[in-house]
Amino acid sequence: MAELTHIIDSEVVLAFSTYATIVVLKMMLMSPMTAYFRFTRKCFANMEDTGMAKTPEDKKRMLRVDPDVERVRRCHQNDLENIIPFIVIGLLYTLTGPDLSTALLHFRVFVGSRLFHTVAYILPLPQPSRGLAWMVGMGATFSMAYRVLSTTHL
Repeated sequence: MAELTHIIDSEVVLAFSTYATIVVLKMMLMSPMTAYFRFTRKCFANMEDTGMAKTPEDKKRMLRVDPDVERVRRCHQNDLENIIPFIVIGLLYTLTGPDLSTALLHFRVFVGSRLFHTVAYILPLPQPSRGLAWMVGMGATFSMAYRVLSTTHL
């Protein structure tokens, strides 16, 4: 048990905690960003959200799909599809006792790719910028997964 305690107290776990917190906070900020776009575009998905409208016709007009709102929502969905696996695999990766510099490289590459992905998605930047950012992040996660699978004993 002392070995597990040593791993948990390691600099790798502390680094992972920092970088995981950064991407989780980034993902959490996508909800207020979606709300901002909904309110500024007056575009809502549910009738009960149209309370600021004065007439029933205005309420119906607010029930629509807006491309800017959908772009932010898709970016948030992409975060959910990529950040959650990073958290799970990254935690398992830290338990394999990786070298600090290698672990930092994985964590920083993933976080940088997700931040750039968001910028590329929201602005939007021309492709393949967003696709490359996504691939770089997935590559970092798959690299950590490979380390987890190659160091475990079945």
